Amino acid sequence: MFNMDTIRRKHPFVSIVVILGVLFVCSWLAIKVFLALFPSAEQGQEFFGSGKIGVVEIRGLITSAEKPIRELTEFRKDRQIRAVVLRIDSPGGAVGASQEIFEEVKRTDRIKPVVASLGSLAASGGYYAALGARKVIASPGTLTGSIGVIVKFPNLTEIFDKIGYRSEIVKSGKLKDIGAMNRPMTAEEKALLQDIIDNVHQQFVKAVAESRSLSHEQALTLADGRIFSGEQALKLGLIDQFGNFTDAIMVASKLAGMKTELPPLVYSSEKDFSLLRLLVGNSGETTWQNLSALYPTLSYELNFKP
Repeated sequence: MFNMDTIRRKHPFVSIVVILGVLFVCSWLAIKVFLALFPSAEQGQEFFGSGKIGVVEIRGLITSAEKPIRELTEFRKDRQIRAVVLRIDSPGGAVGASQEIFEEVKRTDRIKPVVASLGSLAASGGYYAALGARKVIASPGTLTGSIGVIVKFPNLTEIFDKIGYRSEIVKSGKLKDIGAMNRPMTAEEKALLQDIIDNVHQQFVKAVAESRSLSHEQALTLADGRIFSGEQALKLGLIDQFGNFTDAIMVASKLAGMKTELPPLVYSSEKDFSLLRLLVGNSGETTWQNLSALYPTLSYELNFKP
């Protein structure tokens, strides 16, 4: 017959293991019940004041969304990260990349607050990326806006004529070589490209209207490509408030319910590396601009030059 007293006397080690096992199970169940009742305590945000803020930087021309998406995903999954500040200093860039970042920012903000901090310049695709954040903060002198789409094709016919260059093209359809550098663009080609530009432009307008709680008509009047100062943008409803990077951190901390205004910041541990950057250094962006002139790309990009 099973007798616990007999087991304790003859096998004290076994009884200790049993007691410890019972205590472990009870503790585990108690923690589970506690977290179910107070889910915010899983990150310590209400009871211990712990937590950090992740910082994602978007600087220069936006040519790829890979790095910002990777960092946003990491911070979204990291339980120690309570909020994210998206620091933007960019004239914009490729349409697809800007839209990808925008969607990932929205996805992250549904789980933990994201605050966009606009630096000296956050225009076109740079502003598009910020639209996914819960709050958009800028300085009065920040240049932003430039809500529009552009695509540029070089016309080198005069140069080709001078050097005697000729090209022979074999194509499957009459529009396959649209934008060819060795001839003027036809009216049909211009009309086709304009339809694409208008469609992508409407996508930008829709994102502005929905993210900034504006009517489609209000957003459309602001979407003629013009730039705004931060002060103008605030009056027009394109940003939420004035502030610098530190202010953005404090706003993010408050939105996350953190006990300190300036919690520790975390930057992505994985450094951005590319062979192109290693070879050309900071001139990599200029190189991209030169290449994009030869291989046109739809861009949400502020253009100071023709």
